[in-house]
Amino acid sequence: MKRIMIIGSGGSGKSTLSSKLSEVLGLPLYHLDSYYWKPGWIATPNHEWDEFQRKLILNDEWIIDGNYNRTLDIRISRADTIIFLDLPPWITTFRVIKRRIKYHRRTRPDLNEGCPEQLDWEFIKWVWNFRKQKRPGVLEKLQKYEKVKKIIILKTPREVTNLIDQLNSKFEEGNNIL
Repeated sequence: MKRIMIIGSGGSGKSTLSSKLSEVLGLPLYHLDSYYWKPGWIATPNHEWDEFQRKLILNDEWIIDGNYNRTLDIRISRADTIIFLDLPPWITTFRVIKRRIKYHRRTRPDLNEGCPEQLDWEFIKWVWNFRKQKRPGVLEKLQKYEKVKKIIILKTPREVTNLIDQLNSKFEEGNNIL
């Protein structure tokens, strides 16, 4: 586990998990949202975005969190471990609403300054429908790599906590988990 990508719906806990894994494993962390969104919620043009990711994955060690479905293959090509947070829509939708309240008029730690938390119906619909509309394509893509990559699919908050506890335990015992 030296090059880990974490994917999942908005509100699935990608940033939280990636931060905890970075602490436990000592790997550098890259929140894709903080690179994609410029102040004022200006998106990075596709050609720049693709090139940024191609350079980023050349590093020997990393944790990259974020979906960006169009560029999944760029990251998958170098990842040795892929963690898919496949939580139910009622949990993810609740979490994005809670996050919006928590960071009202403020920027989350995993975003660029100048990108205060916002929430609109399009995003809520995307989060709610992720499991039905996006998940099948993600699972199909992951299935193609299951023989050559470590694929971890976590379906509940308890499974996420168990993974962190398991890695913490191995790290404390001095086992080489990397």
